Amino acid sequence: MDHPKDSDETPILRQESKSGSSKAAAAAPVAIAATTRAARYARGGWKRGVAIFDFILRLCAIVAALAATTTMGTTNQTLPFFTQFFQFQANYDDLPAFTFFVIANAIASGYLVLSLPFSIVCIVRPHAVAIRLLLLVLDTVMVAVTTSAASAAAAIVYLAHNGNSNTNWLAICQQFNDFCQRVSGAVVASFIGALIFMFLVVFSSVALRR
Repeated sequence: MDHPKDSDETPILRQESKSGSSKAAAAAPVAIAATTRAARYARGGWKRGVAIFDFILRLCAIVAALAATTTMGTTNQTLPFFTQFFQFQANYDDLPAFTFFVIANAIASGYLVLSLPFSIVCIVRPHAVAIRLLLLVLDTVMVAVTTSAASAAAAIVYLAHNGNSNTNWLAICQQFNDFCQRVSGAVVASFIGALIFMFLVVFSSVALRR
């Protein structure tokens, strides 16, 4: 009578073993899927943070570029001692370097405004590669444009402040003090904008990492 009891208990034990292994096998893919989703969320989280900081930097760059453009574009000064035949006046467009400065910073300002929607898309979709790559290329171009414009204007501002005795360039800032102060402020604002563009290039490069 003992043998039948053993034969009845053996299938039950095997069934429990199969049931336990099937539950473990079903739980394993769920755990793997949860881990994968957590890893993707973590990667998307820091990329979204970079995109938000990118958007803030673009707003700061807009302020700097617009300040440089409007300050330089509205700079002129006429000395108070002039007659009907002689007037001593300084305008930004008297020098091609300052004209190029205004055009370059105006282009940078327009580009930054147009890039804001793309930056918002990068916040919503932090894994978007094509948009981030486009911003990286255009930001690099803007670094070159703003840096060259600010450097050319800075050279003229230096001559205006200090002159050059070897070429008989006279320092004019003692007479045109307001003019020199405004163009100097515009050059500083443009260099700030160029520095922000450099940071944007770095952040875009970091965000493209997988």
